[in-house]
Amino acid sequence: MKPSRSDPHTGERPRRKATPSGGSASAAASPDASVKLHKVLAQAGLGSRADMEQVIAAGRVTVNGAPAHVGQRIAAGDVVKLDGRLVRWSATPTRLPRVLAYHKPTGEVVTLDDPENRPTVFRQLPRLRSGKWMAVGRLDINTEGLLLFTDSGELANRLMHPRFGLEREYAVRVLGALSQEERQRLLDGVVLEDGPARFLSLEDGGGDGANRWYRVTIAEGRNREVRRLFEAVGHAVSRLIRVRYGAIALPRGLRRGAFMELEPRVVEQLMQVAGVPLPQRATAPRRRSGPPRGAGPRPSRPAAPPSPERARRSALPAGAAQRRNG
Repeated sequence: MKPSRSDPHTGERPRRKATPSGGSASAAASPDASVKLHKVLAQAGLGSRADMEQVIAAGRVTVNGAPAHVGQRIAAGDVVKLDGRLVRWSATPTRLPRVLAYHKPTGEVVTLDDPENRPTVFRQLPRLRSGKWMAVGRLDINTEGLLLFTDSGELANRLMHPRFGLEREYAVRVLGALSQEERQRLLDGVVLEDGPARFLSLEDGGGDGANRWYRVTIAEGRNREVRRLFEAVGHAVSRLIRVRYGAIALPRGLRRGAFMELEPRVVEQLMQVAGVPLPQRATAPRRRSGPPRGAGPRPSRPAAPPSPERARRSALPAGAAQRRNG
């Protein structure tokens, strides 16, 4: 028989510590099974992690009826509400996030609400049943090209984080050709107002006369970084197009102001690069044999069972039925 653990002075067994108020019993018992609240909200497509921390700090989120706090962890069974509305969440995602590739034209701003009432990129996107679209990085109003959107705040946050070093490639038209010395400065590094910056690569893109095209890559997404780098060596940018973000290139034939949704295998590759765990694969629904739904002639409906009156009439002799009808 296993001896009981007791206090040698009092002979009493130690009591279990009570669960802190406002937290979940499951989270306190098993910290490894719990997840950060702001991470769960971001995974649900409600915003970025930083946005969700602000929402929690503003008192708009409750867990099991109690106001949530920044840094709180939750576990399975906890009831989460945002602005009084139930948030359906899972500690491990059960589906792939959606990712759109959008060809942003010049003249659009990357914001949901613009005080100047300028056209925004979000007005072109399809509506979501829950959550919202989040832009992966930004492009200023005078820049066009590839802009990614996703309904996963976790994926958007990681794709933008400098730690993962996803390259951004641009086609740039500038006034005047670069000298060899200017090229080397842009590759070695130039000190800007917000710190040093440089191009990872710089290649000729052709051009005649005063306008010259170049292809450049950077590993960060600082505000107007490409324009400011060229301006630092005395060249003004007259046109700027983002043609690649990480491994995703601007799709050929995608017109300005249009979008296309990335295939699941491409989304999985993005998640692996960003270090986002893949969802548990759900069992595929069973499909009936034969042609897919909607193909081929529509089968006729089975005949309805006869009513009692009709059945009784059909049982009468023919002459009796005629006499009755007459």
